[in-house]
Amino acid sequence: MPIDHIVFDIGKVLIHYDPNIPFSRIIPDATERQWFFDNVCTHDWNIEQDRGRTWADAEALLIETHPDREEHIRAFRKHWHEMVSHSYDDSVAIMEGLIAEGRDVTMLTNFASDTFREAQVRFPFLTKPRGVTVSGDIGLIKPDIAIYEAHTESFGLNPATTIFIDDSAPNIEGAKKAGWDAVLFTSAEQLRADLAERGVRV
Repeated sequence: MPIDHIVFDIGKVLIHYDPNIPFSRIIPDATERQWFFDNVCTHDWNIEQDRGRTWADAEALLIETHPDREEHIRAFRKHWHEMVSHSYDDSVAIMEGLIAEGRDVTMLTNFASDTFREAQVRFPFLTKPRGVTVSGDIGLIKPDIAIYEAHTESFGLNPATTIFIDDSAPNIEGAKKAGWDAVLFTSAEQLRADLAERGVRV
C-alpha cells in the first residue's frame, strides 16, 4: 500500500528532552538526583500530566508526601523549558521536506497541554504540519490504542496507508495494533532509509 499519511512523534524525534539539564544544577549530586527521579518526580508521575492532570494537582500530590522536597518538586515545571534544549535539525528537515512536497503530515504526542503550547512558540516548526493530537488535550496517552484511533478519526486517516515515527518501541507497537505502519526512530539517516523503503523519498 502507498503511504498517504505520515505521523510524527515530537519528543526525542523532533526536539530534545532531558530533565537532567536543569536538575544537574538544582541537585548537583548525581546519586541524589537519580534518587529524586526514581522516587519523587518519577516518569509515572510526569506521564499523568501528559494524560491531562494539572501541574498544580501534580505538585500538591508530591508535596504532601515529600514536603521537604517542595522546592525541587516545583522546580520540575518551573524549569521545564530548559529540558527541551534544542531541536533535532536533521529530523525537522525531513518533516519540513515532506510538507513542502505536499505530503500529509500530522503529529501525535504525549505532552502536557500547557507545555506543548510553550514548545510551539519556541519551535515554530511544530505549527507547520496539518495538525496534532496532544495527549494532555484528550486524556489519552500512547501506547493506548484509543489515542491512535482518535488521531485517525480526527484527521481522516486511512490506517493502512499511515506510517508513524516514534522513539519508543511500545508506542510503535501501539500504532501497529491500530493498523498503522510504524518505524522506530533512531536517527534521521535511518528515518530517511525507512521512508525510502516505503516509496517516500525526501
